[in-house]
Amino acid sequence: MNQTVLKTEVALVEEEVARAGVYGLIGALLAAAPDSAVFDLLEAVTASPNDTDLPWQEIKTAAANADSDAVVDEYHALFIGIGRGELLPYASTYLTGFLQEQPLADVRKDLARLGFARQAGVHEPEDHAGALCQVMAALVASPEEFSFDDQHVFFSQHIGPWMGEFFSDLAAAEQADFYQSVARFGLAFIEIEKRYFSMEI
Repeated sequence: MNQTVLKTEVALVEEEVARAGVYGLIGALLAAAPDSAVFDLLEAVTASPNDTDLPWQEIKTAAANADSDAVVDEYHALFIGIGRGELLPYASTYLTGFLQEQPLADVRKDLARLGFARQAGVHEPEDHAGALCQVMAALVASPEEFSFDDQHVFFSQHIGPWMGEFFSDLAAAEQADFYQSVARFGLAFIEIEKRYFSMEI
């Protein structure tokens, strides 16, 4: 194999691993308040030259300075609350103004088509921002099972149309402290992904 071709293929593999990792990280931060494992992961992250558009240092510094109990309280206030949190991180809410509307049905249809099943004990609807990012992480991490088109369609239909607005709202949320850094990181990544999927691959 031509050495240049080999280097290009290695670079593409590394890029996909990095993309899957970022989706997984954002998904974990949105699905639940971060535990020590997530904070340790952020502390250990070393950004590659290809990640210069992502505010890694900001989120790493925020994680290093965060009090874990305070972040649990912050997560509860933002996304759970008494009755409801400050924000509703669901595609249905952002796209229709109501919970559990057509966007949720569309997500469930695509998840079934892709072979994803709802995990036992999970109570959040499948159009939750954290769940959608975790699905994208799985799609990107398994190129032998899922094509680029699978990624593109899922992102374009279930993430791209609304998650940037969600992250903007999160950055401005009254209860957000640590999650302001999560919001800015997430918003930057969504913009990178929009550019990525607009390219001819």
